[in-house]
Amino acid sequence: MAPQRFHEQFRQVQRSMPDVPLAMGPDDAPEFLYEKGVVLARDGEEARLVEDTVRGHFAEATGLVAGHVRREGPETNRTGVTRIRVGDPGQGDHGADRAVAHALRAMREHEGRRGRRLVGRNHVVSIAGHVNACPGDEPVPVPPTEPCNPAPDGTPYDPDTAVAVLVIDTGLMHDHRSCPQLAHTEGDAQLEETDQDGVLRQYVGHGTFIAGVLTAVAPGTDVTVRNTLDDAGAVLESEFGARLFEAVDRGGWPDIISLSAGTSNGRTDGLLGVEAFMRELRDRETLLVAAAGNNAGATPFWPAAYATLPGYEDAVLSVGALRADGEFGACFTNHGPWVRVYAPGERLTSALTGFDRPVPYVYQHSSYDACRFGFTYACTCQYPAHTGVLSEEGRSDPSNPGKPDQVMFEGYAQWSGTSFATPVAAALVAAHMTAHKERDPRTASRQLLGANTEYAEVRGAHVPALRPPTWRPTPVLRPAPDA
Repeated sequence: MAPQRFHEQFRQVQRSMPDVPLAMGPDDAPEFLYEKGVVLARDGEEARLVEDTVRGHFAEATGLVAGHVRREGPETNRTGVTRIRVGDPGQGDHGADRAVAHALRAMREHEGRRGRRLVGRNHVVSIAGHVNACPGDEPVPVPPTEPCNPAPDGTPYDPDTAVAVLVIDTGLMHDHRSCPQLAHTEGDAQLEETDQDGVLRQYVGHGTFIAGVLTAVAPGTDVTVRNTLDDAGAVLESEFGARLFEAVDRGGWPDIISLSAGTSNGRTDGLLGVEAFMRELRDRETLLVAAAGNNAGATPFWPAAYATLPGYEDAVLSVGALRADGEFGACFTNHGPWVRVYAPGERLTSALTGFDRPVPYVYQHSSYDACRFGFTYACTCQYPAHTGVLSEEGRSDPSNPGKPDQVMFEGYAQWSGTSFATPVAAALVAAHMTAHKERDPRTASRQLLGANTEYAEVRGAHVPALRPPTWRPTPVLRPAPDA
């Protein structure tokens, strides 16, 4: 039986958020996760309209309880959104939530008259997507003697001209200073690196790996890593905007934000929970470089997809992933006109942990026999082959599970995902700022893309590609035919 990656990911995220019942949606085609029994609305008059309209709709509907509809939380807050309870989260299974669906339906007439959305689900925002393991795969150990890819650029660090880059992700591993290129990286520590048995937790090291990629491509940067996402790399949309504000409040707005998290929501007009943050970002000089996600689809992934919304074209750069040879898109990358640029994001090598002593890791997701997105090259869906804990839990015959594979990390790892293509692009903007003494990151981004002459092919489209000078492409192999 092939692994059911979305359902495996659902179980993992639900365990990390035990007090928040979650559902998969929309309807019977799982593309994202959201909180059961709750919708979001803008503060003030709109929240009151949603509350009153949904309560009236429920009073006339069969099987829905008008008394469940109530506002939760303060009247106003900095993020500009209010949680409204519309149902009992203990009812039903993990499929589509009927109360939430009816609440959205109840507001359609008002939304049609006003010409904009008034209500939305409270989505789970996670490290670059749900359908795929977050990010594109799980980390793979590499020997301590294997060089990073991209390799360190070699440009000397100058504190007077250093570009400020904020990584909003998971925290720094305790031994990150053992990686020479992270000498000028600061930020929050990863709170829990291992479980009670000393085994690495899933997603830890994600922020450290990103910082390593950034500082390799752009040594002239002051990188700060914030532990904005919890250990499962996930947070509710209603909390995400506040956490973004907290991250920039602590050290001020940086030149560049590198963000490798988001969610789809089935819409083309943004994400309610980050509207206030995105408006403030738009009015600043900061450039947000955001991952396009790993769902192998064209559905907009937020906040990356703000890159093509009116008013945000200069403020946001959305980044998809190229495969290891740099000529085509990686099998997992999202794509479409809202993805502005692509960068290497398959089998990159950077710092993880285990520098002072080897650290074990047990795989959570099993590999596939063939690419689950239909590609024919030897992609990360298949190689390296391994058995994972969550995949075995979901087997049709759980009485005879396979043994999950365990590996040891000794400092560096190979990892794939738009999560890691994003810091490549962010670093190239920063490097351009340093080389051309350009202090405006948005101007630097326009100049970089305007001067770029490199392209790749993604799902038949000719797209801009950013390839760092120190990145080493590797040949793409084809699986051997079955004997």
